Amino acid sequence: MSTVTPAMFTYALGDDAVLVPRTAALAEAHHTLLMANYERLAHWDPDYDTERRPTLEETRARLERQGGAWVEGRQLPLDIAVPAGQDWQLVGAVTLNCDMQMRVGELGYWIDPAFEGRGLVTRAATAVLDQAFKHLDLDRVELRTGTDNTRSRSVAHHLGFTEEGLLREAVIFPNGSRDDDVVYGLLAREWLATREQGGPHHRRK
Repeated sequence: MSTVTPAMFTYALGDDAVLVPRTAALAEAHHTLLMANYERLAHWDPDYDTERRPTLEETRARLERQGGAWVEGRQLPLDIAVPAGQDWQLVGAVTLNCDMQMRVGELGYWIDPAFEGRGLVTRAATAVLDQAFKHLDLDRVELRTGTDNTRSRSVAHHLGFTEEGLLREAVIFPNGSRDDDVVYGLLAREWLATREQGGPHHRRK
């Protein structure tokens, strides 16, 4: 299988990348990308169990559930892609989980290491935050990451998130080990003021 796929709809992040809705139509390409990054993702995210990797059909079912959550207004699941001829090569993911009653979202993102340093995550997160605060009318977006995930923390700071605290041993991994999480928060008024001033600038992250 390949990470290259056609797409019915894309959202441009510039001339060199797009966001693609992460639906079941992308199952094979997304699964290939996921498997290539599984070990690295498992270091930070307890949802990734290296002792039991998902099958293609399990990935497809998960994407179907995410599509349903999108229709219900609970999640915005997107993949980051770069041009590959007439199609698109999937290189990363960005997700916004929404609690519309509380008007709060939680942002997550990751990218294949071969595509780090191009500003793709920053641009993708910027597009999602614009959607969160300008169109979904959220008041706050949170972000949680491991203390040693320096690239993720750098992106959070660059986007204007405030580091709000440390959750000690808040995460438990499939092997039973625990780790700390750093919590970041961004308010709608902070983001909108930053955008009015022309930021955040898309430096390479």
